[in-house]
Amino acid sequence: MPTTPSPPPSAAAAATGPTVAIDIGGTKIAGALVHPDGTMSATTRRATPRTVDAEGVMAAVAEVVADLSQSPLWASAVRCGIGSAGPVDTSRGTVSPVNIGAWREFPIQERVAAELAGRGAELPAVLAGDGVAMTAAEHWLGAARGYANALCMVVSTGVGGGLILNNQLHPGPTGNAGHIGHISVAFDGEPCVCGGRGCVESIASGTAIARWALDQGWEPPAGSGGGAAHDATAAGVAAAAAQGDPIALAAFDRAGRALAAAIAASATLVETDIAVIGGGVAAAGETLFGPIRSHLAQYATLSFVQQLQVVPATLGTHAGLIGAAAAATMLLSPPPGPTV
Repeated sequence: MPTTPSPPPSAAAAATGPTVAIDIGGTKIAGALVHPDGTMSATTRRATPRTVDAEGVMAAVAEVVADLSQSPLWASAVRCGIGSAGPVDTSRGTVSPVNIGAWREFPIQERVAAELAGRGAELPAVLAGDGVAMTAAEHWLGAARGYANALCMVVSTGVGGGLILNNQLHPGPTGNAGHIGHISVAFDGEPCVCGGRGCVESIASGTAIARWALDQGWEPPAGSGGGAAHDATAAGVAAAAAQGDPIALAAFDRAGRALAAAIAASATLVETDIAVIGGGVAAAGETLFGPIRSHLAQYATLSFVQQLQVVPATLGTHAGLIGAAAAATMLLSPPPGPTV
């Protein structure tokens, strides 16, 4: 059960006006005005440009800001939250997204602030990685609502995450705290793209699940109607697992075990009450969550983590924009003082 009722990201600050939210990913750049109750207006989006330079990508962000500035509520906005695919460095306001090759150490926070000011909105802006933004969203309005201490994760092409500690978002000095995907759970495991070895991401990401299944001899079935299309992605492996394919089931069991080990380690370190998992791989449902919960009992053995819950995220595609707004509200508001 929830341990502490969670208010909006900051009850006092959130009541004063909407937050400009911008969500930057490899396929789309979205924007909205997010209101104190979590509703959104003036939503807009652009496809993330390909085969352009850094300024070409920024031009799409500027178009999103321009769209938002046409809202009659623009003048009442009080802050801006920018959620972005990573890596990010919030201490410098820069991003180097793996899936946006044109941006390397791009000063997105400064550039967005300039766009806002150019349209009459000189607002404080905050940058958050997409895992941290998702965490803020799920704590405000999603599956982690009401929990004082939570680990939230995105399991997709990569594996990211964020932490809520004592009802406060904890992004760390550079915005990367809670990046569970690069905890090593297999000291003699295969090399990870980060340079480490045996990382959760190298075992449990969608890419890793599909690769391992194929390496074990799994063959994606032909498309419906006997067509030639084959789904060799994690979604295809999940579909095969649901039909009882032994290799597909083993691939998800292996991924679930890696996630369980990392979740238990994180919970033991900082005493989280709940782990919330979203992202494309989480769409596999019990095919993923069943193995996680089963293996968790082997790793979360100390008394203070035995009741740890693992649940699906609930906000889906809205988590990016809601999370950008929630992160900005939480990080730009002073923490609550001690109670007496």
